[in-house]
Amino acid sequence: MSLTQPDLQAELDQVCASITSIAATLLPRTQDVAADPIIKVAQPSDVPALRQVATPGAPHTVDEVVQEAFGVFDHRMRVNHPRFMGLIPSPTSPVAWLGDCIAAAFNGLGASKLQASGPVVVEKTLVEWLASRIGFPATAGGVCVSGGSMANLMAIIVARDRHVKPGDTRLAVAYLSDQTHYSVAKALRFLGFTKDQIRRLPADADFKLDPVTLEEAIQADRAAGLNPFLVVGTCGTTNTGAVDPLARISAICDRENIWLHVDGAYGASAALSTSRSSTVAELKYADSVSWDAHKWLFQTYSCGLFIVKDKANLVKSFANEGDYLRDGVAIEDEDIPNFWNYTMELTRPASRAMKLWFTLRVLGVERIGDMLDHGFLLAERAQEELRKLPEWEITSQASMAVVTFRYAAAGKTEEQLDVLNTAISKELISSNTAGILTTKLRGKVALRICALSPHLSLDEMSDIVCEADAIAKRLVSGEESTG
Repeated sequence: MSLTQPDLQAELDQVCASITSIAATLLPRTQDVAADPIIKVAQPSDVPALRQVATPGAPHTVDEVVQEAFGVFDHRMRVNHPRFMGLIPSPTSPVAWLGDCIAAAFNGLGASKLQASGPVVVEKTLVEWLASRIGFPATAGGVCVSGGSMANLMAIIVARDRHVKPGDTRLAVAYLSDQTHYSVAKALRFLGFTKDQIRRLPADADFKLDPVTLEEAIQADRAAGLNPFLVVGTCGTTNTGAVDPLARISAICDRENIWLHVDGAYGASAALSTSRSSTVAELKYADSVSWDAHKWLFQTYSCGLFIVKDKANLVKSFANEGDYLRDGVAIEDEDIPNFWNYTMELTRPASRAMKLWFTLRVLGVERIGDMLDHGFLLAERAQEELRKLPEWEITSQASMAVVTFRYAAAGKTEEQLDVLNTAISKELISSNTAGILTTKLRGKVALRICALSPHLSLDEMSDIVCEADAIAKRLVSGEESTG
């Protein structure tokens, strides 16, 4: 029996026709979502239909499956909604989406000079330019990765390889704050470090890693015969947007010969801000930095970076060998490197760097900077409005477009306030007022705004705070009437 060869031209014609037919609806459906539900979670009644379309079977037309895809993606959190401010992913620029589409169409493998020399040059140049924006020297370099989790994992590997002798891993100790992103402890566990090798130090009153507490912990471990090898600082914590005192932490690390990695997955983007770049000026003291462009540079997933002050450290930890790579190895040079020697991945899409490059080229650095500035202003406006209202308290000051707060109604216990603030969040979401979720600070439930949308005005933020206050009062009034 002979196999039927697919008709390439027929497939291209069908896809091109479908692109033309959906072009007018696809972007509005994904970008212009202000009238949509901010969060739409699939209900039990939706699951049978989703399972039905998820199961492969007979062929369907492209247009039919496009409509099915629209139905599937209708059940999602709309991070592009201007009133979504519950998590850190930024709204994606339609320009980034276009850059992603173009890069995906070429399907370049950004692993070596042989496979995609053009995109490799762009990625190398772009990463080095970004490194310069955080104050790193000409020796710096890095790679685009899937996100902060991968970057943090790679940072621990590099730190281990530089500061832990083979066979002495059991003596190695890493230092974090209790506000450090959970991916760091997770990566340490993946690499074989046990819980008693991880020091989770209590953050200070401003939710920052305390240098005094850090130094005391290091000295105690030195005295116990252990090997402090890694400190992880944060530039823009998930909970509060706090930036650790990196200059003071770096001085300790230099003195103690410890690698300083900074998780800047969220906050490093502020280095491109028009007027607020000074908030992250101390990134220059890090040995390595993680940075997610899909968090605050308006990119589609996945678009992260891992940057080191000395790119030679990447090659020392990640260089590859393999007979089938010999042709690629033979033509490597400094200007067009083989990125498979810089990272854990051999299969790595060129699209990560190319869509970020595309966005920066189209929008320009100044416009991106203004969009970042707006996030700072939105959180500060929310804080300003909350301070005008009785019974609201700020639990962490506005920092890096993040502010946390809670409704502290008089006469309520802490447990009752936790329940009340959780209810306020649920009502804000169910009424489609704002996608404001909760977190816990010092054991107390707080509402958290992470305001990144360039399409939300300052006056609209003021309105959201007023609406939250009305909801809070209505909930308390309802409790009193039924109590």
